[in-house]
Amino acid sequence: MNEKHFLRWVAERDARYHPNSYCFVLESLRFTQYYFKKPKHVTGPELLVGIANLARDRFGDLAWTVFQEWGIHSSRDFGNIVFNLVELGEIRKTDDDRLEDFDDGFDIQKELEKVESLS
Repeated sequence: MNEKHFLRWVAERDARYHPNSYCFVLESLRFTQYYFKKPKHVTGPELLVGIANLARDRFGDLAWTVFQEWGIHSSRDFGNIVFNLVELGEIRKTDDDRLEDFDDGFDIQKELEKVESLS
């Protein structure tokens, strides 16, 4: 899909999230597959770990600020983005994947703080 079409789709379908957040989730998916040595499917909780690690590497102490500017305020927002990407046909899900997988006790802000405090 070309970038112009993608940006139009994002603006029309779900403008809660900045287009960069969609690109970041796609990058995080590839990063997570490498991180967990899983060439195909990763779970929602695994993807959240990958997102936190890549965000720390990419944005450092500003990761949470970047996410907020992109409209992301919880791990559920990443689930919404993932399922939007599924609807768009950019990624696939299994029958077991659920939006609630992104809620199961994973606090993205606390995870970023924990990861950031290790650096």
